[in-house]
Amino acid sequence: MNFFTKAALAVLLSAGVAHAHDYTIADITVTHPKTFETAKTVNVAGGYMTLENSGDTDDKLMEVRVATIPRVELHLSETDANGVARMMKQDGIALPAGETVVLQPGGFHVMFMGLNGDPFELGEEIPATLVFEQAGEVEVIFNVEERGAHDQSGMDHSGHKKSD
Repeated sequence: MNFFTKAALAVLLSAGVAHAHDYTIADITVTHPKTFETAKTVNVAGGYMTLENSGDTDDKLMEVRVATIPRVELHLSETDANGVARMMKQDGIALPAGETVVLQPGGFHVMFMGLNGDPFELGEEIPATLVFEQAGEVEVIFNVEERGAHDQSGMDHSGHKKSD
């Protein structure tokens, strides 16, 4: 690899690192909270991030609070053997000691509900509070990103029906 190739690679890698945003509380690291831009007609959006518990004690994400959104829930999307996707409200998301849990389309995620014609716009920041059973509370920002490369499933929450 020549000097110019190494320099170009360094710039690309540093740009990727600058894009990520992490938060830490006790033994929990929250990596890159994000959501995707929505249309005005969509009343819900998913929130995604990675949660790493580097401690020796299990923890649990109990709640996500957002002052500007009427209802925020933790959900799990599952697809059955017939290909039918269902979203189920969760009372929390377990974070076993020493493990990483990824909130992503098609799995565990945060559900922002009641957008009521106030769409998430590219570049917008959604301030939130994550509430952990053991670690406590941490303030984070969900960045609104373009739907595409980061949304591997292509899942659109606008047509989902909530199961209780």
